[in-house]
Amino acid sequence: MKRKSLHKLLLTILIANMLFLHPDTIAQETDSSPFSAGADVVSSYLWRGTKFGSGPAIQPFVELDLGNFTLGSWGSYCFTTNEAAEADLYLSYAFGFGLRLGLTDYYFPGTEYFDFSESTGAHALEINAGYTAGGLSLAANYSINQAGGAGSSGGDLYFEAGYSFPSFGVVLGAGNGWHTADGGFMVCNIGITTSKEIKITETFGLPVSGAVILNPDTEQLHVVVGISF
Repeated sequence: MKRKSLHKLLLTILIANMLFLHPDTIAQETDSSPFSAGADVVSSYLWRGTKFGSGPAIQPFVELDLGNFTLGSWGSYCFTTNEAAEADLYLSYAFGFGLRLGLTDYYFPGTEYFDFSESTGAHALEINAGYTAGGLSLAANYSINQAGGAGSSGGDLYFEAGYSFPSFGVVLGAGNGWHTADGGFMVCNIGITTSKEIKITETFGLPVSGAVILNPDTEQLHVVVGISF
């Protein structure tokens, strides 16, 4: 199968699952809605050690929980004209022993949504794997292609390890391709994270998160805070 056809097939499967999987069978097992939605407002959009756009951004999500399957969409839109807009779809399956496998479609608004060509294509597809045990988290990601052929035909890797302590967390990430300045494999994400809840009333509070992130590849240090709704 040609690479272009494979990309189109995988994206079609992802969208079809989101549109046509019906939550009735899950609703029989639980009284709560399988749908959830929310948003984060962040001071900067940081992804795997790299800053995108300028200024604050709002990052909404809509998710459907179907037991072990999760279908969702996530976006990021800066409040400035240099917004680096993004609108992603994802599908994942969680096993009972801490392993999660998934597929993410990265799409960047401003490009034609149904353009699947290698030269100008609008979508970047990535296979994801993650494992959690206690405070430990491990992740591995493999890109099938890059949107618009951005320097590569795919095969880029990103690995990340993190550990959550009672009051803070640490993360270490490394990758190649679109994760680094010259495409070589490098450590690109070293971070310290923390979170707390700011009480607004006796029954309502706002979750606030913060991170200090160093990218040794680009030699850039970032500080970011966010509020979740």
